[in-house]
Amino acid sequence: MTKSFAALAALTLMLASSAASAQMLKTADTAKGKTFVDAKGMTLYTFDKDAGGKSMCNGPCAENWPPLFAMDDAKPSADMTIVVRDDGKKMWAYKGKPLYTFKKDTAAGDTNGDGFLNGTWHIAKP
Repeated sequence: MTKSFAALAALTLMLASSAASAQMLKTADTAKGKTFVDAKGMTLYTFDKDAGGKSMCNGPCAENWPPLFAMDDAKPSADMTIVVRDDGKKMWAYKGKPLYTFKKDTAAGDTNGDGFLNGTWHIAKP
């Protein structure tokens, strides 16, 4: 019984770790076309001021545009990379562009942030 429990615990830990390590972007159809979304179906955005694989959205900006955080053990793959923020936390980026949700999107598929702040925010498209 102890060996079975240990094997089950090890398998559970392996599955949880691999799920946390591999952030797969999902897509959804919105009023503005196909977009990338997070696990809850919320639209993901990019910010024009981000450059060189660095997030420029910190402090109050990050309160309105929550980053798509990555677990500490997350592993980049293909077009998904990891950016380390000014506060030391990790976030996901698609093709080097950090990804965010928007506080004023209240339901899956909302795209209220597209074009926000003089057109510097954009929905992340495949």
